[in-house]
Amino acid sequence: MRPTPRRALAAGALALAALAAVSLPAAPPAAAAPDGAAPTGGGALAAAASRGGAAPAAAVCTPAQAVVNGGFESGASPWTSSSTDVITSRTGQGAHGGTAFAWLGGVGSTHTDTLTQSVTVPSGCASATLTFWLHIDTTETTSSRAYDKLTAKIGTTTLATYSNLDKNTGYVQKSFDVSAFAGQTVSLSFTGTEDSSLRSNFVLDDIALDTSGDTAPPADSVRTPAAPSYTVGLTSNTAGTVWTGHESATFTNASATALTEVYLRLWDNYHGTCASMPITVGNVTGGTAGALSVDCTALRIGLAAPLAQGQSATIGFDLGITVPSGTDRFGHDGAFSFIGNALPVLAVKDGAGWHLDPYTNNGESFYSLAADFKVTLDHPTTLLVPATGASVDTAGSSGRTITTSTASQVRDFAWAAGPFSKISGTSAAGTPINVYSVSGISSANAQSMLTTAKTAVDAHSSRFGAYPYGELDAVIDNGFWFGGMEYPGFVLDKVSVTALTHEIGHQWWYGIVGDDEYNTPWLDESFTDYATDLALDKTGSGCWSSVSWASSAEKITNSMAYWDAHPSRYATVVYAYGKCALHDLRRLIGDTAMAKLLKDYAASHWYGVSTTAEFKAAAQAATTTDLTSFWTTHRIDG
Repeated sequence: MRPTPRRALAAGALALAALAAVSLPAAPPAAAAPDGAAPTGGGALAAAASRGGAAPAAAVCTPAQAVVNGGFESGASPWTSSSTDVITSRTGQGAHGGTAFAWLGGVGSTHTDTLTQSVTVPSGCASATLTFWLHIDTTETTSSRAYDKLTAKIGTTTLATYSNLDKNTGYVQKSFDVSAFAGQTVSLSFTGTEDSSLRSNFVLDDIALDTSGDTAPPADSVRTPAAPSYTVGLTSNTAGTVWTGHESATFTNASATALTEVYLRLWDNYHGTCASMPITVGNVTGGTAGALSVDCTALRIGLAAPLAQGQSATIGFDLGITVPSGTDRFGHDGAFSFIGNALPVLAVKDGAGWHLDPYTNNGESFYSLAADFKVTLDHPTTLLVPATGASVDTAGSSGRTITTSTASQVRDFAWAAGPFSKISGTSAAGTPINVYSVSGISSANAQSMLTTAKTAVDAHSSRFGAYPYGELDAVIDNGFWFGGMEYPGFVLDKVSVTALTHEIGHQWWYGIVGDDEYNTPWLDESFTDYATDLALDKTGSGCWSSVSWASSAEKITNSMAYWDAHPSRYATVVYAYGKCALHDLRRLIGDTAMAKLLKDYAASHWYGVSTTAEFKAAAQAATTTDLTSFWTTHRIDG
């Protein structure tokens, strides 16, 4: 997705058309759930669903920052201090970053200041590091006695004690390994004391507690369920806003650990409530439906029997989709419906457990393995239905058309429905392109987007490998608040050369070379924005020189959990700083080596999943230059 500043629409406030939920069979009585899953509950699914339901725990290392408001720019909360003067921006001292800081001491008489915050140190990571920036100045003249002191503690453990003897002329960063506190909620505290005369100022800023490193070695790191194949048949109402029918999913257990359950991601339930869900599932076969969790976007299905390694199974279910009003990646703009992430897809399980992250509206959460889809859409003939894959139209009942779309090795399936204007062409390298425009898009703008799509798909193909999805559909609506959104073989976009080139770049960086979009968003967005620059003949010259980090916790490789807490920084760091880092890597190892690195990396991960560690290893193998300091300077962890 390419974000824009014009977020005129909050998905949580959409007015939804009601669709009665299809009742599911009663779940079995609550019991201890396998593989760390939440227990299933009794009664119908509608009764079991509750917004805010807990997801099964996964001991995965998601680099995270545990201290809230460590730069003190958001006032005092959630810090507790001995007085309102401790967190301040008053004159006499300065901040390390921003305008606010914590000032302990500075009174010059017997005095104690305290500053505390309760923090939870995440578990599952190789390391947890507490850092803070400290400045000390004093009017004490001794060079041998510590009269005034600052003590830093976590829980009951004293990390360090500083005094007037540690005075300095500027801020110095302090760092401590607090990995021993993983999984614990403890108090982080700073206490400043002064004796009866002469003052000492202890000034703190940009306090952070970061987790990083690999998860402890899992028992089984194989991603499963593997090789999914989805068969879907849906019929729409006359407007194309309500779709009902059936979906089945066949899959194989690639893991040495028997599979006793699977999870379906019902992503678009984010756009409604658990009491009125846009995506409903019922009459499950091949397993037993359990409770919904993660704001009703995850549905557990217990398999009829444990699935051993190499064995396959099929689940089926009735499916209902109601498209809400709103020009969104799932929504309708008047007569034009955009239906992204509406088909339930299988969640991924590996050695860290099930990946059941929440939906994010700032970016993407849509982590899935490459799959085959055959989707049959029965709709009024007055509606055109662009979709993922190769589509064939046949006559249906009176006044209706059946569009059958097939797609191989794609991570998702999306479509649109409406009285679009359509123009088509073929790129110089032979890729068929279709541009579908809503009312109000001029023929000149549509033609411009067709030209852009032809150029972009060939430019990306030449750098990263031939486009494999057959035709490419681009749906154009200037009302999209998000700028553009990618799906395999299908993109939503505004009239924008840059945005459309970016979304088409996602066909490689997310579509062909997959990644965990929630936990490593830089692997698709940074790489795609870098690819966009190359396609538009932009070199990124000098872009890294203007970088300014908001805090020590801010990193290019942070997860969407971090960016959802710091939304104003997401585009700046992941898109801008991320592509700048890749431009810098190109300048460091050379244009030829960088071009070969990315083309070879795409080939080696074709239809697979990329990780930060794998890319860093591939980059290091492409050069004799030690890249250790490069990753540190550019804040690329993992």
